[in-house]
Amino acid sequence: MSVPSAPPSEAGRTDGSSVRIGALVPLTRPGWVEAGRHLLAGLELAVREVNDTGGIAGRPLGLVVRDTAADPRRAAAAVDELARLGVAALAGEYHSVAARAAAARADALGLPFLCSSAVLDALTERPTRWVARLAPAQSHGWRTYADFLLDAGHSRVAVAAEPSVYWASGARILRDHLAPRGGTLVELDMSTLAPTAVRDALVDRRATALLLLVGHPEPAVSIVRSVRRDQRLAGILIGAPAGQPEFAPWATLPGGDGAGIPFLRYLPRRLGPLGARVDTALRERLGEAPSFVAFEGYDTVVALTDVLRSHGGDRARTAEPWSRVEVEGTRGRIRFSRPPGTGVWQWAWPPVQVADRDPAEPDRLRILHTG
Repeated sequence: MSVPSAPPSEAGRTDGSSVRIGALVPLTRPGWVEAGRHLLAGLELAVREVNDTGGIAGRPLGLVVRDTAADPRRAAAAVDELARLGVAALAGEYHSVAARAAAARADALGLPFLCSSAVLDALTERPTRWVARLAPAQSHGWRTYADFLLDAGHSRVAVAAEPSVYWASGARILRDHLAPRGGTLVELDMSTLAPTAVRDALVDRRATALLLLVGHPEPAVSIVRSVRRDQRLAGILIGAPAGQPEFAPWATLPGGDGAGIPFLRYLPRRLGPLGARVDTALRERLGEAPSFVAFEGYDTVVALTDVLRSHGGDRARTAEPWSRVEVEGTRGRIRFSRPPGTGVWQWAWPPVQVADRDPAEPDRLRILHTG
């Protein structure tokens, strides 16, 4: 299903007089719908503010939104469609597998793509000048998470993992970072284990931490409930480096099951003036506290606007100035470089923190560690 562009009051006109950005967003299952909603809110807010300040060389900026549903084939097809529609650039995407498919098509078509939130290191199979990324590479953020585990005294770590390039990459990063520091990591294959079987495996392996490398809400929620109701595992840490507990539904899980689960988020300890203003606007738009994904969406448009204004929306020239971007985002000064192993232009690096929901007040987030 294609999702139509937002109305003019939200995203700017998308007729022939506008400069259009194609927005790739997971808005239906099995995509992470909560993340998609926050990502789109950030994109739309920034577009509205760009148009309030003159647009792109006097032309309004518009979004043409397409739902990827976290499906790589849908993402690739959406890129082809948006290219035919003549968008000046692509923005968005949360899921790494969908973002990788979109990046491959964007590179093949010569269509600039600023990826907002996907973190898989190998976003493209070959170096490209057409793709840039705001989110940190997975290896950067997940090493920070591994440091948090070690600092907290957890050297025997288990991961409940589903088959996925993204989850396999995360497990490898954690293992490679833990091993030289005396840590061990064991993988529990959730394609063969039921959530209740995880408990015995944790006891047998004497793990002190369990990380959820699985889908949201299921089987993640069922695993949490099962483990927390086993007295043998009363002292075990449950973690979710991919960020599942960031979103508001985890605050409402019965019995406080969504609290006390450390996760990665990409925000500074304190927002500056721009970030604070955008935080207020996003709260009004979303009706809840914005996640880091909403800020990523906003910053994507900020960075793309800097590029588009320098070339008036000329797609053929948009990929040239990634290295010259230097603009204030909600989470710091955005500049792009080409770190080894990524193949794309990368903001190196956004702020990284490990946080959780306070068990005494699940609506409140606590910062546990910064990278």
